[in-house]
Amino acid sequence: MGNPCADFDGYRQFVAATLQQLKWLDGKEIERSERIQALQNFPVVERQIREQENAYCLRRAQDKEEAQRKLQEEHENEEEESGPGFGGRRYADVGDALPSSVESKDHLQAPEVPHGDYNKKKADDSEDDLEFWNKPSLFTPESRLETLRHIEKQRKEQEKLSEKKKKVKPPRTLITEDGKALNVNEPKLDFSLKDDEKRNQIILDLAVYRYMDTSLIAVDVQPTYVRVMVKGKPFQLALPAEVKPDSSSAKRSQTTGHLLICMPKVDEVITGGRRASQSVKSPSDSRREQTNKRSKQIEKLEVDPSKHSFPDVANIVQEKKHTPRRVRSEPKIIPSEEDAYFEDNPEVPPLI
Repeated sequence: MGNPCADFDGYRQFVAATLQQLKWLDGKEIERSERIQALQNFPVVERQIREQENAYCLRRAQDKEEAQRKLQEEHENEEEESGPGFGGRRYADVGDALPSSVESKDHLQAPEVPHGDYNKKKADDSEDDLEFWNKPSLFTPESRLETLRHIEKQRKEQEKLSEKKKKVKPPRTLITEDGKALNVNEPKLDFSLKDDEKRNQIILDLAVYRYMDTSLIAVDVQPTYVRVMVKGKPFQLALPAEVKPDSSSAKRSQTTGHLLICMPKVDEVITGGRRASQSVKSPSDSRREQTNKRSKQIEKLEVDPSKHSFPDVANIVQEKKHTPRRVRSEPKIIPSEEDAYFEDNPEVPPLI
């Protein structure tokens, strides 16, 4: 399929006469009579095949020249569409030269193509595409390269249209204009915030991805908030109390991958750049503190030790006295006088 030799006149006869051990060709069996006839006409068929081969080689050379000429014309058309600048120089688009900071600051939006022009251009492209695919292919390397270039051109045009439609995403606001830190969880990680009163510190447990490299994590602890950058995505949390950034520590578990940030609290609250002075206690406050101290103390009842008595545990349960059972004395058998031959043997047990 696609082999140009199969279109030559006498192709089957030439193959059958040349390859005498071949039994099937193009799904059809080569009969004996067909092979004998091919061998008889082989000189004539061979001359025809050679002539067709030479003609095909000349046509292929012309096709290559035509393909090179079309490719050169396409390059020239593209250069003309791009348009040279002053002095034959080319200049980049002004929109491309804008820095990213300006785009993010002003929230610029890419210019959109008018709806009517877009539909017209789309219809023209669909017609050209339909015409290209309905054109018969020559099954040559040049035709395959032309098909590849056409597909690549369509892909680039589609990317350009999608870029024009794409809107510039505004940057995420982490801190407001008045200096208030916002809670942001862009990587969508689970976390828990605990207030350890015993050690006077705040503990943040962030469930970072287990197999992620630690070099992709950046921790920034501030007095009023903590920020963690995970693969460029910010996680920010406002703290309930002021902490010491210099004394804070961050550790990562080797088993679960969680990030544990310990932030010690500030002992004295800083307000307006001055330390808060100790306020003078009023009499009502001192009384309230005394009552609180008294309520916290444990009161015990006083008992007279002379009247204190312990119960007798031994006499709680009264048991009956065990009386030994009396054994009845057996009456002695007195031998009668009638038995003259009676002999009292103490080894013989008595008769019952």
